[in-house]
Amino acid sequence: MRSYCAVHVDVGYLLASAATYVTGSSLRRGVVVDYPTLIARLVEQAETDSGLPLLRVNWYDSGARPGGMPDYQQEEIGLLPRVKLRLGRLSYSGDQKGVDIRIGLDLAIQGRNRVADAVYLVSGDDDLTEAVEEAQSHGVQVVLLAVADRAGRPHGVSKHLRRAVDGLLLVGPETIEATVRSVAIPEELLPEGAKGETLEEECAAVAPEGVDEVMPAAADDEGPGEPAADPVETGTAPPSPAPVPPPAAEATPQAATDGAPRPGLPSPAVFARRRATALVLPGADMHMEVAVDPELGVTEEVVDGVAKRLVASWCATSTPEQLAELRRAAPTLPAELDRALLVDLASRTQDHHVDDEARQHLRDRFWVHVGRVRME
Repeated sequence: MRSYCAVHVDVGYLLASAATYVTGSSLRRGVVVDYPTLIARLVEQAETDSGLPLLRVNWYDSGARPGGMPDYQQEEIGLLPRVKLRLGRLSYSGDQKGVDIRIGLDLAIQGRNRVADAVYLVSGDDDLTEAVEEAQSHGVQVVLLAVADRAGRPHGVSKHLRRAVDGLLLVGPETIEATVRSVAIPEELLPEGAKGETLEEECAAVAPEGVDEVMPAAADDEGPGEPAADPVETGTAPPSPAPVPPPAAEATPQAATDGAPRPGLPSPAVFARRRATALVLPGADMHMEVAVDPELGVTEEVVDGVAKRLVASWCATSTPEQLAELRRAAPTLPAELDRALLVDLASRTQDHHVDDEARQHLRDRFWVHVGRVRME
């Protein structure tokens, strides 16, 4: 009987770890993935290490549509050769259900039947430890295939699981960088004319000589939640509107209404070139290191660093409208963000208990940093 290797992929772990490497947080919405290339690289790594041909890739994820049904992207993954979709479902709160149990059952049952001689497990979940040991008791080798963090260490892997497996391989940075990228557009890729110039600077560049102002400052120059001072409360009179220069002598009444730009006003092209407003968390870095001291465990500094890093990552792919919507929903956290907060904290405190008080403090710090976000 021919021997095979198999790859079991916990997609939640894979994407959370890859997103953390690329964007600094586990938010799946912050990255786009070249799935065929990523799967091919995982298969190549498993076949090279084991010296055995691939039997199958089991792809464990939550069905994105109601009832655990796959969405278009998941259906495309299921059509790849030797890839088997094993889908759980999403609860009303956005938590995945049935995924871990599918991985555990497949490890135990396929191990008992010796479906493959070597299984490469892409996961870090402590709950799979007993299933790994069950498969090993039937002569199957189980090797952990973990995503490396920026320090070259396995990201978010339980020590219990790491002790149970027969070996550990790292999915290297070259694989992640080649197949996973951030949704945010890097500054260097912005087209010329969209970098570094504000709307006021562009308007000034096209203003005719002798005209000091062509338009008032944009209303969104003031950050959300920071309305202009009320003249009644401050005791100051509202400023008079800037005078509009009269039209040129040769202009006709029709010229002001036929869509042609009037002298002293910016053309529509200026507004079209304006760079979209960005959200920024002052003093935050998406890739800042959040280290945990083994002796101190989960400290306030760790909790604050995790919250700050997630907010900075969220800002990189969000709009001012989404920020306003998030603030209106406070203190209710969207399920995706709440789950990412807890996953990010757990991945950095794998061997320390995170109690309810620390979880609530994490959510509180998240809202504090959301309140500090400003637009640029």
